[in-house]
Parts: sequence; structure tokens; C-alpha cells
Amino acid sequence: MDKKKVQKIEEVSKKVEEEVQKQDLVDVLLDEDNKEPIVLVDGNGRKLSFEQIAVIPYNDKLYCVLKPIDEIENVQDDEAIVFFVDEQKGQEPVLMVETDEKVAIEVFEEYYNLLDEAEGKK
Repeated sequence: MDKKKVQKIEEVSKKVEEEVQKQDLVDVLLDEDNKEPIVLVDGNGRKLSFEQIAVIPYNDKLYCVLKPIDEIENVQDDEAIVFFVDEQKGQEPVLMVETDEKVAIEVFEEYYNLLDEAEGKK
């Protein structure tokens, strides 16, 4: 492939990535048709990909359960992580790991309750 074509592909790719980054995080999480991984950046600047398992409104907050696609230290392959949407005034919403174990367990319980309701078990 010649240099001009490669440059053009790189430019288009960069524009697509910028557009995806501009999308509102909450809109992406709530989009039932979104099958793309959720990509987050950790404190070290490392991009990590997650599979979205569920979005759970709970106690006036929006939580999401994400399963890591990339390997994360101290997280097993079959584990998922509870995040909450942090919407600080005047800033873009961000996902933060729920560090309160009690709240994380309650969010998982709410997730299982919603699954049971959807399957007609409740």
C-alpha cells in the first residue's frame, strides 16, 4: 500500500476514535445495541477493555457491572467489577470502581434480582 493510502487510513481511524471518545459515557452504557467493549484508562494510562454485563440503577446512582477482557492483576477470569458513574458538576461523567464492598455486593444482588424478574422467577 502506498504512503498516501496508509496516511489516509490512519487519519480516518484517528477521527473515528475521537468521535467514539466524544460519545457520552452514559449513552454508551445505556445503548442496548452497543456490543463494543468499554475501554477505560487506568491511573497509569493503560487502556483496559471490558465487556458490559449490566447497568443497574441503585440508591440514586447508576452502577455498571463490567467483566475485564484484558488481564488485570488480582482479578480472576470469571470475576466482574462494579463501577459507578461519577457525574461531577461541569465535567464529563467517568466510571469509578466501587470500593465499598457492601455496596458492590448489594449491586450484584440487585443484578441477580433483576435477572430473576426478567426470567419470571419473581
